Amino acid sequence: GHASMKRVHYQEGKFALGNILCAVIPNDEKQLHPKYLHLYLQQFKDSLLVPLMKGAANVSLPMNKLADVEIEVPSLERQLEIIELEEEAAEYKNELEERLIAQDGDVAKLRQAFLREAMQGKLTKQDEKDGSAKDLLEKIISKTNKELTAITYDEIPFEIPNSWQWCKIGDIAQHNAGKTLDSGRNSGQHRKYITTSNLYWRYFELDNLKSMPIEENELNKCTATKGDLLVCEGGEAGRAAIWKSDSEICFQNHIHRIRPFEKISSEFIYWNFLYLNLSGRINLYRKGMGISNISGKSLASIPIPLPPLAEQNRIVKKLEQLMQFCDELQYSIRQSKIENEKLLQGALRDALKIGVINN
Repeated sequence: GHASMKRVHYQEGKFALGNILCAVIPNDEKQLHPKYLHLYLQQFKDSLLVPLMKGAANVSLPMNKLADVEIEVPSLERQLEIIELEEEAAEYKNELEERLIAQDGDVAKLRQAFLREAMQGKLTKQDEKDGSAKDLLEKIISKTNKELTAITYDEIPFEIPNSWQWCKIGDIAQHNAGKTLDSGRNSGQHRKYITTSNLYWRYFELDNLKSMPIEENELNKCTATKGDLLVCEGGEAGRAAIWKSDSEICFQNHIHRIRPFEKISSEFIYWNFLYLNLSGRINLYRKGMGISNISGKSLASIPIPLPPLAEQNRIVKKLEQLMQFCDELQYSIRQSKIENEKLLQGALRDALKIGVINN
């Protein structure tokens, strides 16, 4: 195994001790304060304790080795100063983390605001040359020979520009779930597939893909090609990403494939799903207690504000720029948290060293 130690725990008062744990208690607290001992061992555990750990599979720290560990002990007065410094640093760290968490939440609100503006037609200017989404829907009707699904007033959450149209996902795209995993009945060539554990917002995690037997005549239904929007049926129902690889991939039945008609932008539909998720409106289409799901019927019933094709592309381009800006903000916040943690730990480590030198 690999020798490592996550932390040294400090406990006051009476407590029970498990048989795989070891308590280190000072013989004389007037010479060695227990909290100082904890801070010292926690800060220098990688150089003092981890090298003493032994074992091949189950790595452990022998108690007799622990007893031989040498530590530096400054005066009790200096120990108390270091303890006070650590408590002040911990309080500052908590305040800082609260501010960073608030900033992180502000970025999430900013994302939602950008998406709301986009879905309401306020993010980009309308252009008469783009035509109307009504023309686009009429093309779809003529090719599919299927009337548009009626949308009630209660299903419309906000107003949209005159050149846009409210419609439902099932009217503007072919959609279906993938291949059911059934080891007793499935046959055919083994092929790799993705499931909900591989699908995240905006990207796929493709390490350790599983495979299952799939017949040639089943591939049309359960294969994603470049540009297809894939949506989780369960888990975080509605989580979505666009398959952008030139290579095809199979998908399991817990994923819906959305393949838009008439060059409607998959990216625009994706951003609509993200808006539904951030605004909470996706819950209107999730079913079930605990682990929710979105059935094919429910997916088809989701209303979407549809702009003309050219405007869809402008909105997608603008959103990509704005979301990149949000990503950079979020990265900066997380880096600030990491750097502040390093600074505080470094200050405490220096105090421990200086405390020994100045003793």
